[in-house]
Amino acid sequence: MPYYIYKVFQNPILRLEKIEQHDEFRPASARAKELRRELALTEQCAVKMVFAENELGAEDFLSQVREPAPELGDD
Repeated sequence: MPYYIYKVFQNPILRLEKIEQHDEFRPASARAKELRRELALTEQCAVKMVFAENELGAEDFLSQVREPAPELGDD
């Protein structure tokens, strides 16, 4: 399964733009880190890397709303 790299825009609505696709973790991770440094200054987006069977699965995963992690003392 490939690794997909996306630009994720939150405002005004969630929008995903596929940037690249890689077959191996190390090049994908290095490229995502490089893009995060470059795009942080010029665009109001996050760069996310996701491991999925296909583009549809990657976009589905990135579109899901995740529950916040529990904080210490939330018992």
